[in-house]
Amino acid sequence: MSAITRLPELLVGFDTETTGLSVRRERAIAYGFVTYRYTQFVRGEQYFVVPDCPISEGARRIHGLDVRSLEARRQSEDVLDVAEGARRALATLRDFHEAGAFIVGANLTGFDLAMLRWTARDVLDDDGFNPRMLRTIDVIDHELVVRHPEPTTRRRSLTSLCRRYGVTPGGHDALGDARAAVEVLIAQVVANNAGQEELPLGVRAR
Repeated sequence: MSAITRLPELLVGFDTETTGLSVRRERAIAYGFVTYRYTQFVRGEQYFVVPDCPISEGARRIHGLDVRSLEARRQSEDVLDVAEGARRALATLRDFHEAGAFIVGANLTGFDLAMLRWTARDVLDDDGFNPRMLRTIDVIDHELVVRHPEPTTRRRSLTSLCRRYGVTPGGHDALGDARAAVEVLIAQVVANNAGQEELPLGVRAR
């Protein structure tokens, strides 16, 4: 991966909140998507999932979600079962991929998309779409490139990147973290282009 100086036309932030940290044993309980075109926010979408496994205490302390609060959201928000949630996430990602989007997140391929792949393997028939096909940008990986040769042992997270770049943190909310990831990426590219402000940030995806 090299430092990005031009952004694709269509960026989609993607994030999940989960029952725990094992991508093979845990489940996503919230999916968040945000769409940016030419670096401008277009829309956001979030929905919730009642899991078929316990929510760990550590995860609950981070995102504040438990089965009772998820069930209560049925009154006003989309709350699905595990299979429905995974199916909808895959369909959304497939539609964005076909539209030429780049999917943006933090620990994206190693966590959020990896868990989605394993969940789909567990609960869905093969629908012909593999999330490995997606064009992805991980802002934490990008930061390692941007800030080289800073020590790579320095702890980096979406929250720490938000602090570095003056972005409002997502607060461990899937929709908020998806938005924060895209805003961090845009800020990284602004920093990459320092002194070249006349150059546009966004380019049409090819």
